[in-house]
Amino acid sequence: MSKAYFSAPVSGAPGLSPLLEESGQPSGGAPALSGPPRWDLSDLYANPQDPQLTTDLDQADEDSQAFARVWQGRLAGVSGAELAQAIAEYQRIDEVLGRAGSYAQLLFAANTSDSDVARFAQSINERLTAISTHLLFFTLEINRIPDEGLAAQMSDPALARWAPFLRDLRVFRPYQLSDEVEAVLHEKSVTGSAAWNRLFDETMAGLRVRVGGESTTLGNALDTMSSPDRSVRAGAARAIGDELGRNVKLFSLITNTLAKDKAIMDGLRHYPRPTSARNCANMVEDEVVDALVQAVTEAYPRLSHRYYALKAKWLGLEKLEYWDRNAPLTTQDEPLIPWADATRQVMAAYEGFDPRMGKVAKQFFDHAWIDAPPVPGKASGAFAHPTVPSAHPYLLLNYRGRTRDVMTLAHELGHGVHQVLAGRQGYLMSSTPLTLAETASVFGEMLTFRALLDAQTDPVRRRLMLAAKVEDMLNTVVRQVAFYRFETLVHEERRKGELLPARIGEIWRQTQAESLGPAFNFTPDYDVYWTYVPHFIHSPFYVYAYAFGDCLVNALYGVFRSGHPGFQDKYLDMLEAGGTKRHRELLAPFGLDAADPGFWQKGLDVIAGFIDELERV
Repeated sequence: MSKAYFSAPVSGAPGLSPLLEESGQPSGGAPALSGPPRWDLSDLYANPQDPQLTTDLDQADEDSQAFARVWQGRLAGVSGAELAQAIAEYQRIDEVLGRAGSYAQLLFAANTSDSDVARFAQSINERLTAISTHLLFFTLEINRIPDEGLAAQMSDPALARWAPFLRDLRVFRPYQLSDEVEAVLHEKSVTGSAAWNRLFDETMAGLRVRVGGESTTLGNALDTMSSPDRSVRAGAARAIGDELGRNVKLFSLITNTLAKDKAIMDGLRHYPRPTSARNCANMVEDEVVDALVQAVTEAYPRLSHRYYALKAKWLGLEKLEYWDRNAPLTTQDEPLIPWADATRQVMAAYEGFDPRMGKVAKQFFDHAWIDAPPVPGKASGAFAHPTVPSAHPYLLLNYRGRTRDVMTLAHELGHGVHQVLAGRQGYLMSSTPLTLAETASVFGEMLTFRALLDAQTDPVRRRLMLAAKVEDMLNTVVRQVAFYRFETLVHEERRKGELLPARIGEIWRQTQAESLGPAFNFTPDYDVYWTYVPHFIHSPFYVYAYAFGDCLVNALYGVFRSGHPGFQDKYLDMLEAGGTKRHRELLAPFGLDAADPGFWQKGLDVIAGFIDELERV
């Protein structure tokens, strides 16, 4: 089954920035900035009516049926060279499907409110699902080859090249169902979870909130909660709560249905707990994730609790309300940063680290690979989509000219560079698990931040920059782990029966209060704010990968700052490895090990160090 089309929806696609999503960066209604580019998707297809798209899908349909006729039922008895030939052909067909799916996803992301585009994207999804049904047998049959038989086939050098693909495939062997059941589940997905995902997306896109007497999108309203005027923040927060509250029954139904659907699937496959499927997909052990979550939750007091107590003091407040979380620390309007300046700042950081990385990054600006301006109908947030190795990645931003937007550009550009370099491994082995997918993005963001911080001589601006960075890191680590805790409790409780909206709200308030600490006062209208987080709908338990990646990069960046010999070469090798290596292999050259209990503390200590510095100024 193809990995690229609609398996990770736009709003939850790898590369979506939690910083943007959680701070409510919207699409549409922003002040215009000259220069931000729009992407050109013609490198994939000219338009939805492109004859090449029809030709590709028709040919892929024909090829996939021929592929099944040739190989189905034979894989255990063929030679290693023949199996390698089959995998290469499977990859070729799958990449054609991935190209078409990527085009539909990206077109929809830029036009979420266009019914014709939505219909086109759905039709492509259904066509791809139908075509890939012919290929479904392949990975299932490979996993039925006995270990000793596959070992004998692997002695052929031609098949040894595909060892990482086969290794990752075999992880799912214990959870695999019969071919007939897998085929039914695959075909039914378009009217099952995919349909509920679409309902969520279209409902969210259609929400309108009255802020300041004007009707606006949910994204714009969320952005207003960053206003320097506390009364404006409060008004927007209550209006958002009202609108989400009017729709909470629908969002609860979607959540309950998808959680039950997942529980059924997990039961059929015998996954031991709700998070196990995600951990398998991330190629990370349950124990490593447990250690991360435990380390972060135990660090709440010295990280988020401590920081937000400082923030309340700076704002002159005894208690923060939930709408104060993203309040700016200055009442002065932040000067807008033109797109050209943002490009220069980010490129200087990338090129300063290594000219080779700068050369890859420059392609995104030289070509129309970025869609930057916030325009009506565009998906909120930001992401980097890898598409297929025979093309190139695309970046979606909602650039408004603030410092945070520059950091988001640096973040998504890191994803893009990673995807370009990893693409050399080919379609089946280029994708990294979510736990490693944030490596280059967070590292690129850190490079940019450090360069800007080191160049800042004004102590007030320096403090504001440090505080903004801490808030972003808390959003990426603490808040995402709190989200993970929320999901875990919801999914575990859903196995006992349907949850009423009020109960989901209680779990939400409990997990958020634990993470943000006693500096906050949470009122009942906050209980519906779980509804707008798309990860919960599209990609259950995705969110801990942000914390994993941030802590990993903090530790990695510490190694870089220490002057580790050959760091740049090792770093680029790590990105080029794509999905061919696991986290232990990738981190070993840097002397790091995510299974080491002290590993996560290294990353958390970086955040704590920034807060220490803020306490001193």
